Amino acid sequence: MVRLFQHMMAMRLSTGIVALDEVLGGGLLPGTLTVVVGSAGIGKTQLGLQFLHAGKRQEGRAGIVFDMSSRGDSQHHAEYARRMFGWELETMDPQPHVPLTDFFSPQRRHGDYLHVFDLSGRRVTRRDLDFDAQLDWQAEITRRLNCAIAFFYGNFIRGVRRAVIDGIEPVERPSDSIQLELFEYVYHQILRKDAEWVARDLFRENFRQNAEQVTAHVYDPATIGCMLLQTAQETSLDALLERPLDEGDLLSNANTVLYMGKVREGTKFRRALYVAKHRGSACADEIILYTIGDRGIQLEA
Repeated sequence: MVRLFQHMMAMRLSTGIVALDEVLGGGLLPGTLTVVVGSAGIGKTQLGLQFLHAGKRQEGRAGIVFDMSSRGDSQHHAEYARRMFGWELETMDPQPHVPLTDFFSPQRRHGDYLHVFDLSGRRVTRRDLDFDAQLDWQAEITRRLNCAIAFFYGNFIRGVRRAVIDGIEPVERPSDSIQLELFEYVYHQILRKDAEWVARDLFRENFRQNAEQVTAHVYDPATIGCMLLQTAQETSLDALLERPLDEGDLLSNANTVLYMGKVREGTKFRRALYVAKHRGSACADEIILYTIGDRGIQLEA
């Protein structure tokens, strides 16, 4: 806890939006979870990519995208990254068994983007799946864990310090979502776990022969920032602000929560965001209007 506190106070992570950093007291806190909640098309993906790209300036490496969406509709990560920054996202092949030979080689590439479920097109909620289908999805998640570990660990040992996790579909209760199980594993067992133990989970019986390289590639999980993009059914900002928090809800456990929704201004609707929670800083209690352009989100004065 002392180490985490020291890192949090030493350096904040820029969101890639200067005006938003100012609202957040300098940016997001490393070693913590930020949850961005809003409906489809409201600008969550653009915000996530701006946060990741800011790592190129601040840490010398842009961040990575872990996409858990399952329905098959594109989230436009590659398109937005190309248009906003000229950034060509490199996709990692979501194979169940990742080759571990020469894993630490400088020539080995681990990609910027992983879509772990291969565009299956199936809805992933417990209410919409029968018992056998739930077992199939659980088995699918288990098969993909090794790929997920390799993706994150391979990037973290190369200096990446930011991750955006996307694809959490709206559910009535958090317990209905199978995707949240995968997120909980990724967040607690990969992002927040000591590097050596992540390596043990990845290499398993081959850990001993890779132990020297593991020691030479240690990183501190307290320096890693995670932004989760959560799709909501509500489109208005007022409706988002009225949502109750269930016990164990991601929002109750996150350090920072940003709501993105629409507000009525006369006869028009405008996009706006609200910092609902941000431990570690005093935030202005106001709704902030924003626009989306070719370079992403811009806050209005």
